[in-house]
Amino acid sequence: MTQPRQFALGTLAASMLLASQAATAEITDNEIRIGYLADMTGAYRDPIGPLGEDAIRMAIEEMGGSVAGAEVVLFSADDRNSPDVGSSVVREWIDERNVDMVTGLVASSVTLASVKLLEEENRLGLVNGAVSSGVTNESCSPNHIHWVYDTWAMSNGTASAITQEGNTDWYLLSADYSFGHALERDVTRVVEENGGSIVGSTRHPFPSSDFSSFMLQAQASGADVIALNNAGSDTINAIRTAGQFGITQAGQILAGMVLFSTDIRSLGQEIAQGLQFTTAWFYDIDDEARAWAERFRERTGSMPTQVHAGLYSSTLHYLQAIDAIGNDEAQAVREQMAATPIDDIFASGGYIREDGRMVHDMYLVEVKSPEEAVDEDDLFRLVRTIPADEAFRPLDQSDCHLVQNGDA
Repeated sequence: MTQPRQFALGTLAASMLLASQAATAEITDNEIRIGYLADMTGAYRDPIGPLGEDAIRMAIEEMGGSVAGAEVVLFSADDRNSPDVGSSVVREWIDERNVDMVTGLVASSVTLASVKLLEEENRLGLVNGAVSSGVTNESCSPNHIHWVYDTWAMSNGTASAITQEGNTDWYLLSADYSFGHALERDVTRVVEENGGSIVGSTRHPFPSSDFSSFMLQAQASGADVIALNNAGSDTINAIRTAGQFGITQAGQILAGMVLFSTDIRSLGQEIAQGLQFTTAWFYDIDDEARAWAERFRERTGSMPTQVHAGLYSSTLHYLQAIDAIGNDEAQAVREQMAATPIDDIFASGGYIREDGRMVHDMYLVEVKSPEEAVDEDDLFRLVRTIPADEAFRPLDQSDCHLVQNGDA
């Protein structure tokens, strides 16, 4: 994919700046300290959770455990999907452990609270789990990068494809916090831009175990499509409830806006077959991705999700940037990361924009039937590759102050 001209022109200037910074800065305490903050026990445990630490360690080990003569040290913590808990952990990591970079950052509410601290203290954040497009829109900063996906990209792929098939009346069921609100907004935009309309909506507490009343309301709306603007166990519970009420059997379409391979395994292909959704990565994209996924499974006993691949990719790119410039100062590292294309098991020709969005291809996939699958890991059929320049919010529609002011 051809990179934007402004990106290419900025590379030389960025490299000159980095050379100057690298000449004067050194790695603090001869250690590179990374914090992995994620939901380890709640709704997002399975698709991200503890196995995300293994993905990060795979990147560290690929660099030999040290970079530019400095040992790479990894801390981890459970944020319990609480902005207060997450902020407290990040504050303690900065003040007591001198952490250089925080990654994971799963629930959007936790992420938005955490990146404010990282900007105040000039530390770097690599956002891999959070989905809200606001992370690099109205809440952008020069101190964090959004790697895997966002609500703009997820809704743009799935909602446009389903609406263009003639399914124009939508009902929105959304998690009642920043992520669900952002996804609700982005799905509405895509549906209406494609000639559809929103016939009803409701928000559910996060997390929820009982979706009966919500699914009955959605069923009664008569909508062609019920959009599940949630993720993790909330999505699984909603789909199972829809099955109990015979919603899809009666002709309504369930559209999962954020789904993971772990969700499909939990549901089973018999229930999940035919579901279409947008993903940033899956392990059968190519041979290189599959080989890495097999190594991950050998280590953990499970195949990786798109976020696990993103954690590996972003950590590796971060460490390679430090290796290239010889220091771990946040702005110098971010500049080097932005000056270097991302070509690895996660993305080909990916690049980091001035708003902090890592831009890459996205994929519309469909869950195979049990009869089609050749083995238990054969879950998805590629429906369409969404090119990077179509997948994410265009910069001319951005509210990011770094874009408006040209400060990136």
